[in-house]
Amino acid sequence: MKIIGFIQVLLATVLVMSDRVPQEKPRPRAREAGVIVGVLSPGPLNAITDVGGVSVGNTTLILGDNVRTGVTAILPHNGNLFREKVPGAVFIGNAFGKLAGSTQVNELGEIETPIMLTSTLNVPRVADALIDYMLALSGNEDVQSINPLVGETNDGYLNDIRGRHVGREEVFAAIKNARGGSVDEGAVGAGTGTVAFGFKGGIGTSSRKLPASLGGYTIGVLVQTNFGGILTINGAPVGRELGRYYLKEQLSGKDFGTKGSTNSSLSNSADGSVIIVIATDAPIDHRNLQRLAARSMMGLARTGAAGSNGSGDYAIAFSTAPELRIRTAAGNRASKSNVTLLSNDAMSPLFLAVIEATEEAIYNSLFRATTTTGRGHTVDALPIDRALEILRRHSALNH
Repeated sequence: MKIIGFIQVLLATVLVMSDRVPQEKPRPRAREAGVIVGVLSPGPLNAITDVGGVSVGNTTLILGDNVRTGVTAILPHNGNLFREKVPGAVFIGNAFGKLAGSTQVNELGEIETPIMLTSTLNVPRVADALIDYMLALSGNEDVQSINPLVGETNDGYLNDIRGRHVGREEVFAAIKNARGGSVDEGAVGAGTGTVAFGFKGGIGTSSRKLPASLGGYTIGVLVQTNFGGILTINGAPVGRELGRYYLKEQLSGKDFGTKGSTNSSLSNSADGSVIIVIATDAPIDHRNLQRLAARSMMGLARTGAAGSNGSGDYAIAFSTAPELRIRTAAGNRASKSNVTLLSNDAMSPLFLAVIEATEEAIYNSLFRATTTTGRGHTVDALPIDRALEILRRHSALNH
């Protein structure tokens, strides 16, 4: 009994399973370093958790020399999501990916599980564990169908992806540890082994709060970055001036070494994928959530993403408005709700908010990530000082 209790406590509290050395002083977020994106103000936390009720949890796996992976859980609310579904939508920028559950979300306009992010080959394992979690919830004893929503990016450069190291324990831990407040960013959870623009990518988040005159609604975004292109920050050509960008080898005509060369091979690729998760408290339904999700791709483009053939670019959006929840009691399939939805004309400020929050969330994933070694490869963190100097030269820094 004592052993079982110990294991339960361990699973409920461990976010990182690793043998890494103590970390240095945390790197700043983009805004802390003076990178002010757009014109709208962020929420108090500048995170997806600024949207009331939303919580985020991570399980990070750093084991030996080859395991650099994890799982991230985003919960729209802390209740039983199957019994109180939220309006949701998925937008696909490029469908080179394995977003489990997306077709039912777009058919029914509902999300009924936590949103999980992980590594590509772990999607089936995470989906299976998520089904176990949902079936075990009180009130779900008669449930015979669950639509697990699981997104992914490929972390195989730094991680033993074929080992499929994320399973039931890691999924349960991420969900049970999910909380509001500040969100861990960088090389954590599903972002542990990811690469973006040839630098270390990861988890990033940001938010925007509309003024009362525009409804006072909040938009929160969380990203898992693992793609390439020509890194652009606030319009400044950071990737180009750092000498690390897509097609550099082909355009220069020079031999940058073998395919295994870390810097050249990573920066010369634009494949890999990005998952964008969008939360809002605005009362909008599936149709306008899909329109909102589509605008996030504009924020992605602002960062210099190349939108390559091999990059699965997905956006998942949901509304936390309590009056829009689709409530289904056990044994009762009837559920009707008469609510006032936000008009189409009122969507434009939210579109701008999601563009800005997506752009800044991607920057935060890079600013907060740390240099990582795995599978014999090392991926450098973005050199913040050099990046800021480039921004100053291009008048793209706010202080």
